[in-house]
Amino acid sequence: MTAFLSALGDKLAERWLTLLAVPGLLYLMALGAAVTLGQRHWHDVGRLRARLDALAAAPAAHSPGTVAVAALGVLAGAAAVGTAAQQLGGWVEKAWLVEVRGPLTGRLAARRLRRWQAADADYRTALVAAGRARIAEGADAGALAHDAERRYAARNRIGSAAPRHAFWTGDRIAAPDQRVWRSYRLDLTVAWPHLWLLAPDGTRAELDTARTGLASATRLIAWGAGYAVLSLWWWPAAPIGALAVATGVGRGRAAAASFADLAEALVDLHGKELALALGLECEGALTRTVGEAVTRALSKPG
Repeated sequence: MTAFLSALGDKLAERWLTLLAVPGLLYLMALGAAVTLGQRHWHDVGRLRARLDALAAAPAAHSPGTVAVAALGVLAGAAAVGTAAQQLGGWVEKAWLVEVRGPLTGRLAARRLRRWQAADADYRTALVAAGRARIAEGADAGALAHDAERRYAARNRIGSAAPRHAFWTGDRIAAPDQRVWRSYRLDLTVAWPHLWLLAPDGTRAELDTARTGLASATRLIAWGAGYAVLSLWWWPAAPIGALAVATGVGRGRAAAASFADLAEALVDLHGKELALALGLECEGALTRTVGEAVTRALSKPG
C-alpha cells in the first residue's frame, strides 16, 4: 500500500506540473513582461532586465522567509491560472460536443447543414452523371468519376453525415452513432459500456489516448485565449495566442477523427462478441438483424 500511494503521489505531482504549474508559470512570466513593457516598450529587453535587477536588490529579496512566501505565491498563482485554463478548456469541449443549444450555436449548425446539403446534392448529381457515362461507355466517364470523388471528399470535409452540431468536431465524434445504426441497427450509445468491457486493454488504451488528446487540445485553445487577452497590454502575446488556438483546433480535429474511427472499429471487431455474450446467435459477421436484437436486449425499459 505504501508503494502504491507513493507511485500515485508521483503521478499526481507529475500531472500537476504538466497540466497546471509549468503552463501557469509561463503565463505568469508573460503577464509580468506585459505589465512591465506595455505596448510602447514591447521589445525593450533592457527595461525588463532593469525591473528584475530592482526586484533582486530589494531588501525583502534577501529574506529567506519572504522568498519562500513569494515562491509559494507564484506556484499558487500558476496553479490558479492553470485551473482556470482547464475549466475554460472544458467549456470549449462542451461547445464542441454538445448538440445544438441556443441561438448562436443553432445558427452555426444551420449554416453547416445548408453547406452539407448543397455539397451532398452536388455529389449525388456528379455520381449520377458518372454512372450514366460509364453505362454509355463515354470517353469522359473517368473524368466524371474523378469529379464525383472530389465532390464526395468536399462533402465529407464538412461532415461525414448531416451536421447536428455547431462545430465539425462534435459531428465527427457523433458520426459513428449514425453510421453504426445504418449498418447494423445497433444503438452505439446503449451498447458502448458493454463494448468497452469486452474490449482488450490495447484497444482501451488507444481510445483513452484519443480522448486525452481531445481534452489536451481544448486546454491549448484555452491557453491561446488567455494569451490573446494579454495582447491588450503587450501585442507580442497575440501571435502566441493565435498559434496556440490554431494548433489546438488542429489537434482537436485529429483526436476527434481518431476517436471516432476507433469507436467504429470497436463495433466492427467486437460487435459479434457482444451479441454472443448476450446469448444471441451470430454465426457470421454482425448483421442488421443481430444488431437490432442486441439493441432490444440492452434497451431496458425505464
